Amino acid sequence: MTSLKRMKGLSVFRPIVYGNVASPLGKKLADSNHTHRWTVSVRGVNNEDISYFVKKVSFKLHDTYDNPNRVIEKAPFEVTETGWGEFDIIIKIHFQQASGEKPLTLYHHLKLHPYEEDGTLAPLPKQRPVFSFNYDEIVFNEPIEAFYLTLQEHQTHTLPQKKTPNHPFSVQSEHEEIEKLDKGIKTTLQEIARYRDRCKRLEAEVSGK
Repeated sequence: MTSLKRMKGLSVFRPIVYGNVASPLGKKLADSNHTHRWTVSVRGVNNEDISYFVKKVSFKLHDTYDNPNRVIEKAPFEVTETGWGEFDIIIKIHFQQASGEKPLTLYHHLKLHPYEEDGTLAPLPKQRPVFSFNYDEIVFNEPIEAFYLTLQEHQTHTLPQKKTPNHPFSVQSEHEEIEKLDKGIKTTLQEIARYRDRCKRLEAEVSGK
């Protein structure tokens, strides 16, 4: 019988990458308004194998897709489809039975279009692939002893290669997020300035009466 003893006071983490890559179709599919082909996935950093601790991954797509609940039971844990719109995908990671861990649920917004500097959603350029990935770390607190030994057999120390061209963590995603934050801050400051000016005008009108 497998021991269910837990390693008290110990925590082990494993890095993962989840998200999607999308590319415009050369032309629309017959009898379809789909404009992009995309792949959503869960994988290890730098494509490392994660099947030693991940048993399967389920992806909940938009209800307009045939069989929107896709369950992938072996690596690569990914789903490829075509479509025209962006939507939220529910990702549920099921761990190997020996782990004794409950499934982990993640959420990813499918991204098809890069964001331009002027704030529009038009692709730039048209055939440029779009990467939208997130780095996360799964923490196993006080893992079962047998599972802990499995994790130790697959030590990983790799980190996202941010300087690699076209890597999802390199330029596009980070710059787009920074640009959106900068625009949000500027908009907020402009609204505050307008509000202050309005308050001053109202105070002046009251004082003049």
